[in-house]
Amino acid sequence: MADLPFKAFDADHHYYEAEDAFTRHIDPRMKKRCMDWAIVGGKKRLVVGGKINRFIPNPTFDPVAKPGILDDFFRGKNAKGQGIIELFGELDPIHPAYRDRDARLTQLDEQGIEACFMFPTLGVGMEEALRDDPEAICAAFRAFNRWSQEDWGFDYKSRIYAAPYIPLCDVEWACEELEWTIAKGVRIISMTPGPIRGTTHGSPGDPIYDPFWARMAEAGVVLGIHSGDAGYNKFGDEYGVGGDFKAFEFDPLRIALSAAPIADKLAAMICHGVFTRHPELRVATVECGSNWVDPLIKRLEKAYGQMPMFFKKDPAEQFRQNIWVAPYYEDDLPDLKSAIGVEHILFGSDYPHAEGLAVPTDFINDCGGFNDADIQLVMRDNALGLVGGAAAQVASARNT
Repeated sequence: MADLPFKAFDADHHYYEAEDAFTRHIDPRMKKRCMDWAIVGGKKRLVVGGKINRFIPNPTFDPVAKPGILDDFFRGKNAKGQGIIELFGELDPIHPAYRDRDARLTQLDEQGIEACFMFPTLGVGMEEALRDDPEAICAAFRAFNRWSQEDWGFDYKSRIYAAPYIPLCDVEWACEELEWTIAKGVRIISMTPGPIRGTTHGSPGDPIYDPFWARMAEAGVVLGIHSGDAGYNKFGDEYGVGGDFKAFEFDPLRIALSAAPIADKLAAMICHGVFTRHPELRVATVECGSNWVDPLIKRLEKAYGQMPMFFKKDPAEQFRQNIWVAPYYEDDLPDLKSAIGVEHILFGSDYPHAEGLAVPTDFINDCGGFNDADIQLVMRDNALGLVGGAAAQVASARNT
């Protein structure tokens, strides 16, 4: 474990959902249109919208892959040409800390982590699975968010900040859901990259969503855009590598294609004026990498140069002011620093996922060229600043 002179703030931790995460609080009238379980071929399978869902190979998460087991693979190292099953190796029984918040606090202490943003694992693939039934989307995530608050808490002891997932397919519903989370102490909410699903208003910059963004900005709640099923496999269909999104099903062409749902979502927010209408809104991109950042900024600069009359403010500067980025540890971090400044870089380990870091704070081993002050910003202070208010003061006092 890295020997840091402070406790870190990890912007990308995960739970493995309890099997009743989507069903414990579901409206019984909506259950058949949302989530349920079925035994298929002797195995427990998740049924979403009446169909077997394959987003996660084993959605019970027991057994589950070892944390960080795919580290080398995601660094582009697989000299033996092993398949994904070989790379996973032997699976482990699920650890109590993956489903129990107090066990996770003990684990955070062992990892030298003061606090974390806690994101869904299964949850980030479910909106797309229900995209043709917006009423079911709302019902499913209303149930899911009640489970998330119950089992993890949106602000648990100023250390675990679970991110409820709020789709925007029904703006009035989304605003009601946001108010409920604010009353429960929410600090960050979760969405996935790509357009808004379940509606004809696909751009998140459409003014129809302004009541939601306005309340987010007013309450100081951070929008966490976390990777998941953005529906972009449809672009792969044109090249024969599309189909349903399945975690850990890889194809070299999928990796090499240029579709970037995170860049597109942010481009829509910037070009359609979200940050000029709501300048206090803060966005954190999580587990979306960072190799898309510099190309997007260059495209925004070109668009601004060609069509300045469409912008009230320099769009590249809007990015640098309103958006924070948690890069993949294997990304070019000095390049990201040059693009957006060290003050907007977040440390995220993706623990305990197979594609994350087995030891979260080992992230600093990839921070070449960062001085001690930079490292403290990335590993702690930037995320703490996003939390803000009394919670940040509590964490800061605990660290001294």
